[in-house]
Amino acid sequence: MKAIRIALIGDCDETVVAHQAIPRALQLSAEQVGIEVNATWLPTDQIHDTSWLKNFDALWCVPASPYRSMDGALLAIRYARENNVPFLGTCGGFQHAVIEYARNVLGWYDADHAETSPDAARSVIALLTCSLVEKSETLRLQPHTKLANAYGTLETHEGYHCSYGINPQFREALTAASLKMSAEDNGGELRAVELDSHPFFVATLFQPERAALRGEAPPIVAAFLSAARNKISHRH
Repeated sequence: MKAIRIALIGDCDETVVAHQAIPRALQLSAEQVGIEVNATWLPTDQIHDTSWLKNFDALWCVPASPYRSMDGALLAIRYARENNVPFLGTCGGFQHAVIEYARNVLGWYDADHAETSPDAARSVIALLTCSLVEKSETLRLQPHTKLANAYGTLETHEGYHCSYGINPQFREALTAASLKMSAEDNGGELRAVELDSHPFFVATLFQPERAALRGEAPPIVAAFLSAARNKISHRH
């Protein structure tokens, strides 16, 4: 099998811890799955249409937002969602996956991010009550979700670098249909979602890639790569 082609949707910054961790996370996970991976950064301000996206087997929307182009990030996420392309969103990728779903599935065209649009009428992503910048916490995973299946357990301890998450005001409406909650913290705050109508579409507010800095393959990254391999296998 040819190397799996992964697009990293985001604006590469070597000073960002998550960006340092992602190549290592992919390498460790690829070794665990038994495949080769080629990863390419796609800057958000260079995504104007889907022509580049069609060259990849899976898309990972990575941390460190605000992105240079929210529209570019949302276009990539929509492409993955509508075309059953394996998708992983972490931190900023989680936030923008929620916005894309709200706008294009729920029809909330004014759905926005409070960090970049503080006066938006419908900030589905809002400032967290307690910042999670360089914090970690124990999470409860929902049974029978892709996230729980990847970890093989219903509990994990993960690290963050974020100050924004799902606005509790919109949580119930956001997760009432195909977008499902797959992890929450001990206080009941939503920390991960996935689409049950998609082969693999998982987004986490936490940064699972950080496990690679401890020399560990992040389980959800390995599952992401396995989904990409399966998609290629079914194509041939």
